[in-house]
Amino acid sequence: MNPTEQKQQSEIVRKHKEFLFPAVANYYEEPIAIVRGDGFYVWDDAGNRYLDCFGGVLTVSVGHANPKVNEAIIEQTKTLQHISTLYANRPQSELAEKLAEITPGNLKKSFFTNSGTEADDTAVLAAKLATGRHEIVVLRHSYSGRSATALSAVGHSTWRPIASQVAGIVHARAPYCYRCPFGMTPENCGAACAEDVKDVIETATTGEIAAFMAEPILGVGGFIVPPAGYFERVEEITRQHGGLFIADEVQTGWGRTGDKWFGIEHWNVKPDIITSAKGMANGVPIGWTIATPEVADKFPGLTFSTFGGNPVSMAAGLAVIKLIEEEDLRTNAAKVGAYLRERLEELKEKHKVIGDVRGMGLMQGIELVRDRETKEPAPEALLKVFEETKRRGVLIGKGGLYGNVIRTGLMLNSTRDQVDELVAALDAGFALCQA
Repeated sequence: MNPTEQKQQSEIVRKHKEFLFPAVANYYEEPIAIVRGDGFYVWDDAGNRYLDCFGGVLTVSVGHANPKVNEAIIEQTKTLQHISTLYANRPQSELAEKLAEITPGNLKKSFFTNSGTEADDTAVLAAKLATGRHEIVVLRHSYSGRSATALSAVGHSTWRPIASQVAGIVHARAPYCYRCPFGMTPENCGAACAEDVKDVIETATTGEIAAFMAEPILGVGGFIVPPAGYFERVEEITRQHGGLFIADEVQTGWGRTGDKWFGIEHWNVKPDIITSAKGMANGVPIGWTIATPEVADKFPGLTFSTFGGNPVSMAAGLAVIKLIEEEDLRTNAAKVGAYLRERLEELKEKHKVIGDVRGMGLMQGIELVRDRETKEPAPEALLKVFEETKRRGVLIGKGGLYGNVIRTGLMLNSTRDQVDELVAALDAGFALCQA
């Protein structure tokens, strides 16, 4: 980089590239450095404002610097910032009690960590200890995090820097209706993707598993939404083979999918374990695993998390739940999400580059293709849209195995105004793809 180029580049971005792992990649041809957030918007170090439609990968759930959440955090720091899990603390106990109240089924006992990766690791370990078995069924196109266990469960190569490090994790076909692995349609498939879970158990495992683990909507995989009845049948198959059902709600929890607290509730499944993180504390590091007493009580008594359950993160989590309840944000996510879906379907009618629109609530994805008949992925089109929406002051996300799925994650308290702003920027970006 010559001196002129270096001067023009953001000093924050320059230092990022010089001192961080290259693997910590940034979005956009010219990366932006975010220095401030307020509500639905963030600002870069050049003073440009952006509508944040991705929220740190569906993590900022109720707006940047939300005053009610911030107040809870500040008040907690005045009395107790940290105490290890070797001692009880009031915010942890109160959050655990609240979570037992709002989760489906007989989920009661929580274990707190610092991230979704740790939450999923805890769930897998708990399932193995509770059942005495060691094999786990997961889905292709899934994402579970960065640990040895989580990477072994990841279901697409783009997020696998090394081969599986943990044995006993097997991958069933994803319920990817737009690209059905069986060449069927939702109308005639007969839940073939669910039956594949049974086939995988009976051919690629000992026949008795510890658990089936899946995201209700495959997030990083491109917001893949299973068809009606899918998880009900998978739960049945899982229990027939002695396994527990783990719902990975890292992205789908906290009203994100509309009306319900957790995504899996749309399929009338009562999991043995739920995991979450991200939007749970509006950006404060947190991880959470909740299980039935039957599962939790079989976990060895001596375990520890230095920062898991810390009072500040717990206070943030309690504040987020209280805010969602007081402002009825689960209902808002459903209503505003329906409006967003309507507007995205209008864009699909207008722009041939859009192959599929899918999602639930305020978790909506757009898959881009070169041809609607062949469904050939169009990652280059996505990059065009990315740059144009950024130029127009809107930030979006991306994902999917082929890098061709736009992911949106508006805040749970968003209005139609934010939807219209997002759609206008997307419309301009899609127009460039057809120019």
